[in-house]
Formats: sequence, structure tokens, C-alpha cells
Amino acid sequence: MENYEFIYGALFIMCLRIIDVSIGTIRTLFTVQGRRFQAGALGFVEVTIWVFAIRHIMLHLDNIINIFGYSTGFALGTIIGITLEQKLGTGYVQIYVISMYFADKIADELRKNNIGVTILPGEGTRGGVAILLIIIIRKRQKELIKLIDSIDSKAFISIQSALPYRGYIHPKN
Repeated sequence: MENYEFIYGALFIMCLRIIDVSIGTIRTLFTVQGRRFQAGALGFVEVTIWVFAIRHIMLHLDNIINIFGYSTGFALGTIIGITLEQKLGTGYVQIYVISMYFADKIADELRKNNIGVTILPGEGTRGGVAILLIIIIRKRQKELIKLIDSIDSKAFISIQSALPYRGYIHPKN
């Protein structure tokens, strides 16, 4: 029975770490987005869970399996946290698109799909180009890329996180 307790303890620690690291990943995103109250609440839960995990380890320092449970939970929590963050799709992204021949067609199609776009003039190595600047909620990012690819699969696309300060952005559809 004692051998099972070692394994159950390690699994318990691993599960706690998966939860607290996943929460930590989302909390970090909320912090970057300036969502201080949500980030604070998540931080409270995250640290409370972490304290329970570290307490269990400290009470059983002679069990090396606990350390592997802790490490495995951290790794899996990171993977799960990033996956959850991508599914939640919170926040905005700023996307630059450079299409050699189809910039106007892409812009028209984006506008038809209620996606705001600004066309900026640019100069490339082969002459003038149009740069499409788009700011959208992250949940629509895959939809936007699919739409662009259907028109010009060779278009250059660059994506960054964005934190709009003020002004108009199309409604969250």
C-alpha cells in the first residue's frame, strides 16, 4: 500500500501543477492585456494551488517521484495553458499582409466579411506594394488567414499581439 501512496502523491502534485501552471499562462496573458482584476484573481488561485503542491513535496522530501510529478505537471501545464489560451482567443492581433498582385481583392473580401482593413503604400525590392493593416479579435485570426490564402496563398503575413488604446474596431462577431 505504501508504494501506491508514493505514486498517488506524485500524481496529486502533477495534477495541481497542471492546474496552477495553466492558470498562470492565462494570467500572464491577462496581465499583458491590462486586465488587472482578472489577472489578480487568477494569480490568487494559482498561488493557492501552488502552495498546496509545494507543501506536499516538503512533507515528503524523501520521495523522488514527487519531484518528477512536479516537473511533469509543470511541462503539461505549460502545454495545456497555451492550448487553452489559443482556444479562448482573448485579445486582439495586428496583422500585416503584403500581396504582390491581390491586395485590393483581399481588402474587398475582408470588408465583405466585416473585417476592417487599412491599405498603406509601401516600397519593396521590386517596387511599390500595398500593405494591408488589420486589427481583429484573436478568435477571427484563423478565419482571416484562410480568407487571405483563398485569394493569394503566397501573400506575406505577419501577426503580432495588439492592445488597442482607443478608436473604432469592428464589433466582436
